[in-house]
Amino acid sequence: MKSGEIMLRGKFGSKLYKGVLTAFLALLVVVFVFPIVMTTIHSFKTPSEIKSELKPIIKSSDEEEQNNQQSIGEENKYVQLKLIPSKATLNAYYDILLAQPQFLMLFWNSMRLTAPIVAGQVILSVLAAYAFSQLRFRLREPLFFAYIVVMLMPFQVTLVPNYIMANSLGLLNSEWSIILPGMFNAFGVFLMRQFMQVVPYSYIEAARMDGAGHLRILLTIVLPMCRSGIAALAVLAFIDNWNMVEQPLIFLKDAIKQPLSVYLAYISEDDIGLAFAASVIYMLPAILLMLHAEKELVEGVQLSGVKG
Repeated sequence: MKSGEIMLRGKFGSKLYKGVLTAFLALLVVVFVFPIVMTTIHSFKTPSEIKSELKPIIKSSDEEEQNNQQSIGEENKYVQLKLIPSKATLNAYYDILLAQPQFLMLFWNSMRLTAPIVAGQVILSVLAAYAFSQLRFRLREPLFFAYIVVMLMPFQVTLVPNYIMANSLGLLNSEWSIILPGMFNAFGVFLMRQFMQVVPYSYIEAARMDGAGHLRILLTIVLPMCRSGIAALAVLAFIDNWNMVEQPLIFLKDAIKQPLSVYLAYISEDDIGLAFAASVIYMLPAILLMLHAEKELVEGVQLSGVKG
C-alpha cells in the first residue's frame, strides 16, 4: 500500500472521529440543556395550558378527571410539548415575587445558609491543604488518607453523628446546625491539596530564609498560584449547598427557616405554574455563577487532575 493512501485513510479516519465526537457532544448538550429550556418556557404558560400538555404525567385530584384519562385515545397518552406558549403570561412571576412574599424570604434563607458555608469551606480547605502539601509532620499521609475515606463516604453516613452532635450542642432548628458541618468538607481539602502540591518547595524554603511566616507564605506565594483552584472550589461548593434538601428537612423543624430547595418540593400540582417560575428563579444564581466563573472552573478541574 502506498504511503499516500495511508495518509488519506488516516486523515479520513481523523475527520470521521472528530465528526462523531462532535455529534455526540452536541447530543449531550441538547440532553442537558433541554430541561432548562422547557422549564423556562413553561414558566410563561398558563396553568391550564401546562396541565393540558403534561396531562399524562400529572395525577389529577379530581376523580372524574381520572376516569376521563382512562378513556382517552392513544394520541393523548403522550406528553405534547410546545416550544411557543399559546398565551404568554407573567402571572406566575407576579405571584412568586409580589403576591407571595414568603418566596423571597425562603430565597434569602438559601443565600444565608449557602454563603457562610462556601466562605468557611474555602478558608478551612485552603488552610488544611496548605498543611498537607507544604508542611512536614508525622502522620501526615495517614491523616490525609483518612480525609479521602471521609470524602468517599455518602452523606447519609455522617448524617446521624451530625444530628447527635447538633442536639448535644443545642443547635437543632438553627442555621448553625447546617453551616458548621458544611464548612468541614473533605473534598475541598483534597482539591486544594492537588493545586498546592505544584508549588515548588524551594519557594517555601527561600521565603522562610527571608523571615516569612506561614501566613505570609500562604498569602503571597501559595494562594496566587492556586486562584483557579479556589474559584473551582467556590463554584462547586455553592452548587452543592444551594441544592441541599436533606439537611434542612432534618435539622430545621420550622418551615419559615427552610431554604428554597425544600419549598419547591412542596408546591402542589394545583400551583404548577408557580413551580416552573420558582424553578427558573431558583436556578438563576447557579447558572450565572457558572457562566461568570466558567473559565476558572474548567481550568481548575483540569489542573486538579494533572497536578500532584
